[in-house]
Parts: sequence; structure tokens; C-alpha cells
Amino acid sequence: MSLLYPVAAIGRVTLGALAHIGAIAIFAGRVLSHVLRPPFYPREFLLALMQIGWFSLPVVGLTALFTGGALALQIYAGGARFSAEAVVPAIVAIGMVRELGPVLGGLMVAARVASSIAAEIGTMKVTEQIDALVTLSTHPLKYLAVPRAVAATLAVPVLVAVGDVIGIMGGWMVGVNRLGFNSAAYIKNTLDFLETWDVTSGLLKGAAFGFIVALMGCYHGMNSGRGAQGVGQATKSAVVSASVLIFAANYLLTELFFS
Repeated sequence: MSLLYPVAAIGRVTLGALAHIGAIAIFAGRVLSHVLRPPFYPREFLLALMQIGWFSLPVVGLTALFTGGALALQIYAGGARFSAEAVVPAIVAIGMVRELGPVLGGLMVAARVASSIAAEIGTMKVTEQIDALVTLSTHPLKYLAVPRAVAATLAVPVLVAVGDVIGIMGGWMVGVNRLGFNSAAYIKNTLDFLETWDVTSGLLKGAAFGFIVALMGCYHGMNSGRGAQGVGQATKSAVVSASVLIFAANYLLTELFFS
């Protein structure tokens, strides 16, 4: 019988993971079902939009700037082995708008926003403020989760678009000042190789990643344990779950858009 213990342990972990995925899927379905159903809370939506969008702009912008510069250096170093240095503008632009812009933007927002949402809602649960909302005939899901999910879904694509521009600018700065590219030729190559679908696919990814970030923050916040330890665990779980799901969703969307 002792030989079955490892199999039983694997089975317990697998069943627990499936139960967790099912709970998240049900929670996501409940959030989506309430998006277009009144009552609406525009004040909460605008506060979430400001918190998720405007206040996340500096970290997303700095991340994109340095990523674009580093990407230009790496592509130039690799292309020099095959006398293909001229591809730097095109690869930097395509890499930023298709992959690095949406993914890094989503991860930065996840680190900043998912943890904040989980901590805020988890603290509300610990201090019984969510129970007070129910007492006041206010649906906690509509008041707390829906405005944040909608705001993140709308704000993150805008952050991704701004990050794409800043990232390409970072590559241009390095290309012109460090690698000796002509400024006008660099910009022309960038515009010539970029297509509308490249940009659109990145923005669609950003919308999906924004929804994931808000969903994980709200889910783990509303299901946090009691006390400070429970809130801390919910915050950590929100960031980890959002980051992993962003990578998984990025692969699935890339397969869908470009296969």
C-alpha cells in the first residue's frame, strides 16, 4: 500500500488544482454576467481606472524604455554575426508591439495592481466590510469586482499602446546614439515593417491581460483567509496567479493570432 502514497499525493494535488481552476472560471463567469446588469457604480469605475491606468503609467513606461533599448543592443549583436544589422528597427518594433509590450505591461500591472486589489478586498473581508455591504443590500461582486475588471480591461490596452511607443523610442535612442543608425532611416524601417494587425493583436492581448489581473486580485481578495496572514497570502497568490495566467494566455492568443 505504501507504493500508492505518491500516486495518491499526485491525485490530491491534481484534484485540488482542478477545483481551483473551476472556482476561478465560475468567478469569472459571475463577473462577466454582471457587467451589463444594473446597478452601476461609475465612481468606483473611475477610481479604479485612475488607479490601474494613470498611476501604472510610470512603471510601464520605464520598463518599456529600457526593454526597447536592451532589445536593440541584443538584436544588433546577434545580427552582426550574419551581417544583418539592418533588421534592428523592424525586429525591435515587431517584438515590442506583438510580445514584449503586452506581456511586460501586463506583468508590471499585475505586480502593482493585482496585489493592491487583493490586499484591499482582503482587508475589507477581514474587517467585515464586505458583510456590511451585504447588509446594505449592495452586491459585493458588482461593487468591488465588476468596476475593477472593466477598468483594467480598458486601461491596460492604453498602457500597452503607450509602452509600445516608448519601447520603440528606446530602441531608436540606442540605435541612433549608440549603434550609429541614421535617425530618418531607422524611423522609416520601423514604419515600413509594422502592420496594423501587429499593433491590434498586442492591444487585444493587453485587454485580456488586464481582465486577468483584475480577476485574480478580486478572486483572491474575496477568498482570503482571516487575519493579516490570510491577507498576505491572498496578495501573494494574486500576483503569482495573474503572472502565470498572463504567460499562458499570451501563448494561447499568439497561437490563435499568428498560427
